[in-house]
Amino acid sequence: MLFIKIEKSMKQIVECVPNISEGRDVEKIRFISSVVEEIDGVKLLNIDPGKATNRTVITFVGEPQQVIDAAFLLIKKAQELIDMSKHSGEHPRMGATDVCPLVPIANISMEECVKWAHKLGKRVGKELGIPIYHYEAAAKEEKRKNLANCRQGEYEGLSKKLVDSKWKPDFGPAEFNTSVERSGATAISARDFLVAYNINLNTTSTRRANAVAFDIREAGRIKREGGEILGKIIKDKNGKPLKTPGLFKAVKGIGWFIDEYGVAQISYNLTNINISPLHEVFEKTCERAIARGMRVTGSELVGLVPKKVLIDAGKYFLKRQARSTGIHEGEIMKIAIKTLGLDELSPFKPEERVIEYMLDNDADKPLINMSMRDFANETASESPAPGGGSIAAYCGAMGISLGTMVANLSAHKRGWDDKWEEFSCWADKGMKYQKILLDLVDEDTNAFNNIMDAFRLPKDTDIEKAKRKEAIQDATKNAILTPFKVMDTAYKSMEIMKTMAEIGNPNSVTDAAVGALCARTAVIGAFLNVKINCGDCEDKTFVKDILEKGQKLVDKACVLEAGILKVTNSKI
Repeated sequence: MLFIKIEKSMKQIVECVPNISEGRDVEKIRFISSVVEEIDGVKLLNIDPGKATNRTVITFVGEPQQVIDAAFLLIKKAQELIDMSKHSGEHPRMGATDVCPLVPIANISMEECVKWAHKLGKRVGKELGIPIYHYEAAAKEEKRKNLANCRQGEYEGLSKKLVDSKWKPDFGPAEFNTSVERSGATAISARDFLVAYNINLNTTSTRRANAVAFDIREAGRIKREGGEILGKIIKDKNGKPLKTPGLFKAVKGIGWFIDEYGVAQISYNLTNINISPLHEVFEKTCERAIARGMRVTGSELVGLVPKKVLIDAGKYFLKRQARSTGIHEGEIMKIAIKTLGLDELSPFKPEERVIEYMLDNDADKPLINMSMRDFANETASESPAPGGGSIAAYCGAMGISLGTMVANLSAHKRGWDDKWEEFSCWADKGMKYQKILLDLVDEDTNAFNNIMDAFRLPKDTDIEKAKRKEAIQDATKNAILTPFKVMDTAYKSMEIMKTMAEIGNPNSVTDAAVGALCARTAVIGAFLNVKINCGDCEDKTFVKDILEKGQKLVDKACVLEAGILKVTNSKI
């Protein structure tokens, strides 16, 4: 059994997205957002001001304690610089820092995020004297889960709300004192990703925009007798208005006019993109707008979004076009951006708007980010890395890239329209293998460097010697498992080349064959690295096991390659 426990730092990562009630004064926005970077380990990802809404969305990430420390500083600075008694804007608001949600990103549960939200709320309430309401997952009672309920009456209604026992703040003062008059109240939560999304219409009518929003949003619209706009409101037995729900759950929406653009927009909050994907909301909005004599001209995303939002959208639209989805994610995103019209009002740059891209550290992947020429020259240099393991991984990546190309050419071949979906599935599979193998290019070199680092550890005392020996052995096992993963992935990828040689575009059959040759080379080349690194491993049971498995992979890869070449030669 191949198993090794290598200690890794599993950092908990939390995203924080405070919304401050200032979108026009550039200097104030800069001063407020800059305090975030005073906390080591916190990364400021995005600042997204809105003039019409007079509101700025700020996004930063880090480990939980660091994030709430940064959030506290931001709320404090906003309290100092924003006077809510003088504030106006299109967006609902009740405080200088209006909302401050925590979002779990990596290795942390929602339950843990809730505890951190409460810790932040308690500190802000106590030290800054700001009334705090916890909403969504952090809510301490059911009615406070909905942000709209917490913010009802907005800033103007806060003086009455604070003295209402039903709306006593979770933390902070329950009075509208001089300090609160200036700061307002803040809502703090733990929640899933919320996608703030605006859709632009070719109308100036807020009423017409609202009509579409009511069709779409979960809350829908109030029921009226005869279904007439001016009909009498239909109420339940308790006297509350009944509503006809909209088409989507977990979607909030309202129409408004944006002076900055001179058009009406529908502003949506998508609180669960798994229940209501953005692209489906967009499609139905287009449909309902057309039915009401309007047209969607484009849309905009506010703040950062998870990659999934755009990838899912891009794949959806590609499928609508009967095109393969097994292409580079950059191309998938391009389709999403163009179809959604995200670049209508301003350029949309994924590297600045997608959270995973903002967190990506290119320093961890120096090899695959090189040009082909630089990579070749670096390999040819006197440095021992990158070596055969990285080259084997790259060989495998190029091999499956060829196999995926044949699948995409087959999906797009004229007269094969009934087969596009089958080939698209093969291309999707190929891109997954490609990503793994490309990552392994740098991973193999990192594995070598980790061995070197282990050898450099101190060895003056018996304890130091023991720790050094353990580190060397752990690093050695990792340096064995990494090329073995190359072997396993490259071999699995050969299934795609085999299928493409057999049923793919006949004009590209030799491309599938060259892909198979590359994959087989990757398997054999990586096995050589497995074997040489096994020489330094003291765990002989582990060594015996992995060498047996490795040899079987080599044998199977050679047999598969021979079969693919036979099919290829029969067609040329």
